[in-house]
Amino acid sequence: MANHDPRIDAYIAKSAEFARPILEYLRAVVHSACPEIEEAIKWGMPFFVYRDAPLCMMASFKQHCGFGFWLSKQVTGSDAEDGMGQFGKLASTKDLPAKKTLIALIGKAMALNEAGVKSARAKAGTKPPLTPPEDFIALLAQRKHAAARKTWEAFPDGCKREYIAWIVEAKTDATRQKRLATTLEWLAEGKRRNWKYEK
Repeated sequence: MANHDPRIDAYIAKSAEFARPILEYLRAVVHSACPEIEEAIKWGMPFFVYRDAPLCMMASFKQHCGFGFWLSKQVTGSDAEDGMGQFGKLASTKDLPAKKTLIALIGKAMALNEAGVKSARAKAGTKPPLTPPEDFIALLAQRKHAAARKTWEAFPDGCKREYIAWIVEAKTDATRQKRLATTLEWLAEGKRRNWKYEK
């Protein structure tokens, strides 16, 4: 299909087996509700863009997926998130609202984009919060990485986001593992992601 981004094909293909049907289903529902949708990868995850503005996004993790709307509060009436979007941790398509409900929410999000409504976070010039990868969280929890964990917990969101983006944007697993190890090493030394460029 013309508006299918091959990077999202690749993202789905390398996701866990349980996650693929969820991601494929969400992608199909978004496309059926909004034929004009454009796909993109932002902050290491699949985004769906309508009228040059983000509409919704999805992500897969080791044991669950997440799906959410960019204008979450205006679409769902709540901005409560746990880093997984507005529908919690998705282990199967059964964890999602009915297809009819999803399509109605996508329609609402489309209307907001058509009206030019902007996200409060977009106005503030901030990036959406990124959820730390589960493998990184597991490593941080280890006793031997207590120093790294202490630094991480003290870091502001911007510093955390730089590390998370660096890890999730790794193209291969080997690169990802190297970046995880380097992140833990630098955190243990109290360093920010771009410490080499800081004076």
